[in-house]
Order: sequence, then structure tokens, then C-alpha cells
Amino acid sequence: MAIRRLRSLLPLSICKSLPFQSFAIRRFCSSSPPPPPRIPSFLESVGFIGLGNMGSRMANNLIKAGYRVTVHDVNSDVTNKFSQMGVPTMKTPFEVAEASDVVITMLPSSSHVIDVYTGQNGLLHAGRVLRPWLLIDSSTIDPQTSRNLSATISNCHVKERKGDWETPVKLDAPVSGSVIAAEAGSLTFMVGGSEEAFLAAKPLFLSMGKSAIYCGGAGTGSAAKICNNLALAVSMLGVSEALSLGQSLGVSASTLTKIFNCSSAHCWSSASYNPVPGVMEGVPSSRDYQGGFASKLMAKDLNLAVESAKQAGCKYPLTSQAQEIYRELCMGGHEARDFSCAFRHYYSGMDEPLDQ
Repeated sequence: MAIRRLRSLLPLSICKSLPFQSFAIRRFCSSSPPPPPRIPSFLESVGFIGLGNMGSRMANNLIKAGYRVTVHDVNSDVTNKFSQMGVPTMKTPFEVAEASDVVITMLPSSSHVIDVYTGQNGLLHAGRVLRPWLLIDSSTIDPQTSRNLSATISNCHVKERKGDWETPVKLDAPVSGSVIAAEAGSLTFMVGGSEEAFLAAKPLFLSMGKSAIYCGGAGTGSAAKICNNLALAVSMLGVSEALSLGQSLGVSASTLTKIFNCSSAHCWSSASYNPVPGVMEGVPSSRDYQGGFASKLMAKDLNLAVESAKQAGCKYPLTSQAQEIYRELCMGGHEARDFSCAFRHYYSGMDEPLDQ
């Protein structure tokens, strides 16, 4: 406490000039930030496959954190941007695997993931001997595909032992968060697979996100993501429907938003990602629903939720209705717009001026 008191009383310039003998005092007076934690040797070389809106930002955050990153994407324009930054780019997933201790994939669908893993020149091109000891799939795909790939990986061997790892491991680790969150490194990872591998890989997750939550065995991360996006879709449609109704009854969306955000209707779709153009800055609704999470991707995730509900024998009336609404939005030409566009393009809600 005395040292803290001394630090608060002494200006930084004096702290630097005095010949303090105490290491503790010198440390408290120092203006230099503590050195970043050392990256474990078995995590240093990271391959990243899938450099779309989310993946490119996730890869950038790994680079900023000091990882040696190698990338691949079918879009040469994207890989050229990384190449210009001095980041090694590879022509195939297999080449990425051969250069990496860990490989992360961030892809649009189950079929893309299967192709990257098992297709020609895929990650498993060399058969049952792999260079990476850890493969992390952050795509949103069905749980069964995640489980199948995990089982396949568990029958392989690593080319060189990495720490305690003689057998490669796969984690399904989809994310929650927008492109803005990916840019800021504030994603949430939902992780299924080996808990030991999850703990070992946690520094990677926390270089790209604010939290990583272990969900259970293989496929549970994918299952958690499907459930999260189902709740998100229904929430966004509920907020959009209520705000549109309020406008029709003479209550502005900005007024209703204030009410929602300090009452029982409070939720992320209202408070952090409001769907009404003019109510909130910095969200897709403020830029004609460009960027963000495309409606076609929400439709895809709802398809996964419906199939999962059927397999589990669960009722899914709200899932089914949300699926139909997003299918209609896509068919109406709005598939590339952010999923919050349902407010304008399904409910015919009205824009509001920011200063209302």
C-alpha cells in the first residue's frame, strides 16, 4: 500500500530520475507495459483457411498477437492482401497443413469444411500422418459433420510429437459476434472436443475473442452455435415486429428502443444491434444493412436448426417460422443484406432520423 501511495504522489518524470533501489518501486514507476505472455512453442505456427469477412479479421488478430500465420483462401484477391503484408500464402489446404502446428478453418458451410479436410489437396491429403497436432474448425456446421471429422482425425498420428501430443485433435469452435466483434477481437468461442486440447488452445482463442466456453465432447460447440443463432434469429424478428407495430400505433422506434433497453424486453437485438435505420450508429441498419451477418447465412443456420430439431425429436414452431421468413427475404433479393433487414424488407418498418 505504501508503494502505491508513493507512486500516486510522485510524477512519472521524478520516478524516472530518482535512484530507487527497490525493484517494486521501480516497477510501479515504470511507464512501460508488461511484456506480452510468451506463446507456447506448440502454438506458434498457425495456418488459417477461409479469409472472408470474419476469417480475415480473426487471422489479422493472430498476426497482431505474434503468431506465425500462414493463410489460404480460394479468393486470390484476399490472399494477395495478406501476401502484401508479408504473410505467407499457400495454394492448397494441404500446403497450409505442412507449414503449421495448428490449423484453423472458417468456412461457409459443411460441404466446404468437408472439402477442405478430405478433398483433393485437403488437410488430410497425406493420409494418417499429419504435421498439425491441432485442427480447429470455427465454421457454423451441423454437429454430425463435426463429430465425423473429429473421429477421422483421432485415427491419425502427428508427424512430430508436440509436447504431450502424439495423436492429432480436432475442436469444433464456432463463434458468436459480428464482423465488428471479429475486428475488435471480442468474439465468443463455443468449443467442443477434448477438454485438454481446449485448455491448451485457449491462448489462441483469447487472441481472437473475449471468451472461450467449453461445451463438451465433439460436436457440442457446433450444437451450441446452432442454438445461439436460433435464439438470435427469433429475437431479432420479435424486436423488428414489435418496433414496426409500435410505429404503426404512433410510437417511434427510438422511444420504444429506450423502453425495451431499460425494461423486460431488453436484449442484444435491441440494445446492441438495433434493426431500425436511424436509431443506432455503427450497426448494419445505419448503412443500408450492408456488412454484418448476411440473411443467407442466417437462413443456412436456421436450416441446420430445423434438421437438428427433427433428428432430436423436438418441436420447432418458432424455428420453422423464422426459417420461412429468412427464406422469403433471400428469395426477395436480400440474401446479402444483414439479417436485421427483416425490419424493413419483411415488416416494412420505417427509417427514423438519428436525432429523433
